[in-house]
Amino acid sequence: MLGEKELSDYLRFCSDNRGLSARTIRAYGDDVSACLARLSGLGIRGLSEVGIDDLRSWLAADEPSHARSSMARRVVAVRGFFAWACERSLIPADPAASLMTPKVQVVLPTVLTSSEARAMMDAADGRASDGAGEPSPRERARSVRDAAIVEMLYATGVRVAELVGMDVNDVDRAQRLVRVRGKGDKQRVVPFGGPADDAVGEWLEKGRPVLAPASGGTGDEVGSDGPDALFLGMRGRRIDQRAVRTVVHEMARLADVPDVGPHALRHSAATHMLDGGADLREVQEMLGHSSLTTTQRYTHVSIGTMRRRYDQPFPGPDGGLRSRAAIPAESVSRGGRGEWSGRLKGDC
Repeated sequence: MLGEKELSDYLRFCSDNRGLSARTIRAYGDDVSACLARLSGLGIRGLSEVGIDDLRSWLAADEPSHARSSMARRVVAVRGFFAWACERSLIPADPAASLMTPKVQVVLPTVLTSSEARAMMDAADGRASDGAGEPSPRERARSVRDAAIVEMLYATGVRVAELVGMDVNDVDRAQRLVRVRGKGDKQRVVPFGGPADDAVGEWLEKGRPVLAPASGGTGDEVGSDGPDALFLGMRGRRIDQRAVRTVVHEMARLADVPDVGPHALRHSAATHMLDGGADLREVQEMLGHSSLTTTQRYTHVSIGTMRRRYDQPFPGPDGGLRSRAAIPAESVSRGGRGEWSGRLKGDC
């Protein structure tokens, strides 16, 4: 294949020097391979023969069958590959330097309202409490685990992959902090509140010991690192992402709230923090976003809540009703912490 050796070297470079995850490197490899295969079909035999028109031809051929977001990712991967090749003098010039990334429509994230999120957490906690009547100790342990999972997802805003990667030693209950390994193996420390601490404590003390001795089999777990994993599957190994998604969907049904997945809890946590007056940089740090632009999506979600809050009348000094819009925005945003659930921050 055209550029096969160069692509292999580039992917090794991404792994060793850029700290990209195995999933990202695999996606980049697939994207660049597809591009090189197309170029090879056009009769190109060497990377130095590739021009901007050839790349545009590849883009035009693939665009009808791929979403814009997929094409944007492909362009990023191809640009990175040719920039790397040019820097190492493997090609005389970078043909992809002026290749434009397709515009991607910004889709606002799905979020629960604060009352819906509270109902979901309460439903999970209630089932864990009612689980004392379960006939099987393992089923009781499952209920306690599920409550701890949804509480931690909402309290910390972590990605589902970050949750399943947590180890027991990553949780500092005394400080209410958890160490999280994010994209690119970057680490951060995230606080969590009292309800999440209670749920995790219950799981560690009463639920996890029941599942920990089990081993073997396949199902809702992966790997063999059960002794270290914070959350376990029913066979005693580290729980996997599919099982966590099943838990979240089940809790949403139980609480009779819109059907959401783990990522919607992440979106909800971020939006509710902003609604409660959190600084955008605080939310960025909690979520592990490398760019503030990514975090700013949540300001578009929370602005609707803010406007509704401004429009609500409240008692004035003379006993009459007046609009919140008369109050400076800073006063309202910093005064809204009553709706900022204590599940989100350790100091609430």
